Amino acid sequence: MSSGLPGLPEPTRNGVRVLFVGNFLSRGGGRRAVCEELSERLVDSGWHILLTSSLRARLPRLVDMVSTALVRKDEYDLAHIDVFSDVAFFWAEALAFVLRSLRKPYVLTLRGGDLPAFAQRHRRRMRRLLESAAAVTAPSTYLGEALSDWRADIQVLPNAIDVTRYMFRHRTSPLPRLVWLRAFHAVYEPALGPETVALLRKDFPNVRLTMIGPDKGDGSFEETRRVAARLGVSDHVEFVAGVEKSAVPVALSRGDVFLNTSGVDNVPVSVLEAMASGLCVVSTNAGGLPDLLDDGTNALLVPVSSAPALAAATRRILTQSGLAGQISRRGREKVESMDWSVILPRWKCLFEAAAR
Repeated sequence: MSSGLPGLPEPTRNGVRVLFVGNFLSRGGGRRAVCEELSERLVDSGWHILLTSSLRARLPRLVDMVSTALVRKDEYDLAHIDVFSDVAFFWAEALAFVLRSLRKPYVLTLRGGDLPAFAQRHRRRMRRLLESAAAVTAPSTYLGEALSDWRADIQVLPNAIDVTRYMFRHRTSPLPRLVWLRAFHAVYEPALGPETVALLRKDFPNVRLTMIGPDKGDGSFEETRRVAARLGVSDHVEFVAGVEKSAVPVALSRGDVFLNTSGVDNVPVSVLEAMASGLCVVSTNAGGLPDLLDDGTNALLVPVSSAPALAAATRRILTQSGLAGQISRRGREKVESMDWSVILPRWKCLFEAAAR
């Protein structure tokens, strides 16, 4: 199914008519993409928006994207394309080719922490795609700078959240209640979760980790459960299937420390949500995370792939006087500058300029 926002009223003609090309899988139980939230907020502002695609299978999804761009060419002024690495990069190339043939301008948004490495392997393809766009955005300074050799004027537009949805609780005396919220996939290294718990259990016998997220099917979920069993911490680790977006604030409210174990990352919305809720963030320093998180101020950053480092940072949060309260408060202050009320007007200005 292509187009549209099922269940939403047809907006009045206002602003720029935009075709969003990306993965809109939340209605089928998939992860809710950032551009899905953006598109809905533009609809609420009266803009006319088309979406493609909500199909899960790769080939049908590509066909749906291309056919929507062609068949509904008179219904949009501008397209927005999410750009990922590997196979998904070809989708962006295909859509860009179609849009150029239609003489439609398009904006590209760089997604995924692996894009810099992909660009090094496919330099010509990356340059050709980025130079063809009316504008290119990135959600982090990390991605913008990493790809500046291919396009110098990449605009940084951070991922945004509705801060008002998250009840802030100031964690001044945190308990050893940890929350992990991502998809179970190898790039996020979820097995580090139970490994960290095993290292903390001696000092904190009541430590608990809640791991929330869908199984992406690459074996990471099963491996994480095996690691928990092997280390004898299965009773300390709870696995929860992915929750609805509306239930995330409640799920986060049950923890005091947010554990982000990613080996590759950009600007994960889950970390922003944790900060908005007042959890103390302990995270790897992968990809764009150091651009988002200030080590020792609003989070603690550690090297990737190191359970001992994650455990040591968590121990500091739980034992060092005043540290948790500072990180909790400063985290909330940080994300307040990334609220939709601040970021949405910047998107509108960008789309209007690109359409012209």
